[in-house]
Amino acid sequence: MHKIVDVGVNLLHANDHQAAHNRKHFDAAGVRCFNLMSSPGAGKTALLEAVLGTLAQRYRLAIIEGDMTTQLDADRLRRFGVPVIPITTGRACHLDAAMVHGGVAILERDVAPLGTFDLLLVENVGNLVCPAEFAVGEHAKIALLSVTEGEDKPLKYPIMFREADCLVVTKTDLLPYLPCDRQLLHHNLRQINPTAPIFWVSVQEQTGIAEWLGWMDAQLRAPLPTVTC
Repeated sequence: MHKIVDVGVNLLHANDHQAAHNRKHFDAAGVRCFNLMSSPGAGKTALLEAVLGTLAQRYRLAIIEGDMTTQLDADRLRRFGVPVIPITTGRACHLDAAMVHGGVAILERDVAPLGTFDLLLVENVGNLVCPAEFAVGEHAKIALLSVTEGEDKPLKYPIMFREADCLVVTKTDLLPYLPCDRQLLHHNLRQINPTAPIFWVSVQEQTGIAEWLGWMDAQLRAPLPTVTC
């Protein structure tokens, strides 16, 4: 008799176990972790470039930068003088909890103990499916969606947007030049996620960024859970 093993469920269970371990590590160190997710080209790195100067003045922060084959985005972010730990995933289309655990170990070995930092930003691999299903121990998931992707993406990839604690619509300066209906996009986001705050952002025009930073400030001011043995 052949035994059927649901590999997908087992993988997610193992990942969730590691993510819970990561979360306890973050809480014990007093560091907040945000997981930025989007499709390729939605503007995660550009958004981080727009805010890192301000964030670095307010908080001690580090970045774990996920990419499949290069360190190009990591090199862009290093210009701001913050520690950046690159993780090249090869064929994997997402970061998982074990990869982030390894990235934190490198951060602590090569830079400073985790408790030195206030904020750990994880820039996930560009993908609208897998990153939403693989928790990394984050305190908040931030999902980005570019107006160039169309109004239907929240309906076609609901897990990403349903799981998000914060929604950021990027490249809004292009709205006058695209057949993208802002009201319909907002409606579709709200259909999938009725409660998460939505920020409409343009890095080029520097609009919406201050509001998104205000949300991050509020998250960082909130108390972390007390870790008990």
